[in-house]
Order: sequence, then C-alpha cells, then structure tokens
Amino acid sequence: MSSHTPQQAPYYYVPAPSTYPITGSLALFLFAMGSVLWMNKFSAGPFVLGAGLLVLFYMMYSWFGTVAHESEGGLYSKRVGMSFRWSMGWFIFSEVMFFAAFFGALFYARVLSIPDLAGLESQALLWPDATAAWPNAGPGYDGSPFTPMGAWGIPAINTMLLLMSGVTLTWAHHGLLHNNRGQLKLGLLMTIALGVVFLGFQIYEYMHAYSELNVKLTTGVFGSIFYLLTGFHGFHVTIGATMLIVILCRVLAGHFTPENHFGFEAVAWYWHFVDVVWLLLFVVVYWI
Repeated sequence: MSSHTPQQAPYYYVPAPSTYPITGSLALFLFAMGSVLWMNKFSAGPFVLGAGLLVLFYMMYSWFGTVAHESEGGLYSKRVGMSFRWSMGWFIFSEVMFFAAFFGALFYARVLSIPDLAGLESQALLWPDATAAWPNAGPGYDGSPFTPMGAWGIPAINTMLLLMSGVTLTWAHHGLLHNNRGQLKLGLLMTIALGVVFLGFQIYEYMHAYSELNVKLTTGVFGSIFYLLTGFHGFHVTIGATMLIVILCRVLAGHFTPENHFGFEAVAWYWHFVDVVWLLLFVVVYWI
C-alpha cells in the first residue's frame, strides 16, 4: 500500500508539450496501411500492421503511465478530476450511440424491412418464398439453411458471468472505499477472470455457430447483424478486461486511496456499461 495519500494541487494542472499524440498518429497510420496492404495480399502487410500495433502499445503504456504518476504525485486538482469525469461520461455516451446504431439496424431489418419486402404484391419476383418471420437471411441469401444460436445455452451462461462480474467489481469498489486492499485485489481478480471466461465461451460459440449452425457473415442480414453486435460487444469486453488488468497492476503497486481513485471508477463505469449492453443484446438478439 502507498505510504502517503496524494494531496490535490490548488491549481489546474496543464502538462508540458508531449510527443505522445504524434506517436499515436503514426501508430494508427501504420495500422491502417498494414491492414490495407494485408487485405490486398501484399507480403509486407502483416509486418506493417504489427509495427503499428507495437508503436500503439508503446504509446499507450508510456502515456497512461505518465498520467498515473501525475495523479499519484498530487498534480490534479478537483477541477481536473471533474474534467476527467465529464470526459469519461461523454466517452461512454459516444459508445451508447455507437451501439444504438447497430441496434437500430437490427430493428429496421427485423421490424420494418423484411415484413415490408414480404408484403409486396411483386414479392414473388423480388423474393421467392418470402416470409416475414425472424430470424431471416433476407432476399439476397441463396445459401443453405442455418440455425440461430439458442438463448438458453452459452448466451445464458455468459449473461450470468457478466452479471456476476458486475457484483464482484462493486464488491472490489467497496473494499477500496473502506481501505480493504485484500478485498479490492480479490474483487478485481475475480472480475477479470469472469470477463476472460466470457470471452472464451464467446469464441466457442462462434466456432459452433460457424461450423455447425451455418451462421456466417455471408448468412444474409441475420448473420451480418449477429456478428456485428456480438463481435463489437466482445471487443469491448476485451478492452474492459485489459483496463481492469491495468487497474489491478496499479493496485498492486499501491495506487489509489479511498479519496483519490477516479482511474478505478472510470473503468468500473465502462465495465457496467458493457454489462448493460449485453443484457439488451441477449434479449433482442438471442431471446425474442
């Protein structure tokens, strides 16, 4: 545990000029260039992509480490902390709108587009054997039959795992607030483990859906929306688990006190947001 409690600065801290933004821009450029080269089957593509990822990871490790040391050094005032809270709030709001677009696509296909196409008088020409039932691959699909993933198998287990992870993270937060470092560390470790198990089940679900249920990206509108929603959610769980690992490493290094721990709170906000998105996804994609 840290031997001192960081004191908040009486001024609004403005950091010195930094090279991290240009380093991050270079990383994203290499990432984009490598992806394009790889997709066009250039042999250098994977190496350029890998270089971009390495530079990006270096930038994130260095920049985030600098911010953590500034926080522990007491350089941030209450006004700086408030700006952090507003920034994280707006970031999560942008993520809400990000997923809203995909849920909107599901609503449009399921409630508006497919029923309208099936109800056209000329549907026999546009879409032979049309049906407004869901799940439906849509009029452009001419492949073999597919079977959607049932709600009460792996998806239900994953729902339980994420709900439990929300509980363990809240338990860890209570440990931090009451200066119980053991409870804090155990709660974080349990939350990370539950997130990793969730991702493992999702990988298995994808393998099963692709190889045995014939649910693929090419399976019309259903396959596209299924992998779009669940895939991006899995990506967000991966990011959240990575952030929790960073927070656990900071806790082990003695960071955070009951009075100064917004880094922990920000990651907790994000993780609870991911939990809520999954609950909506479970209902509208798997259940009904």
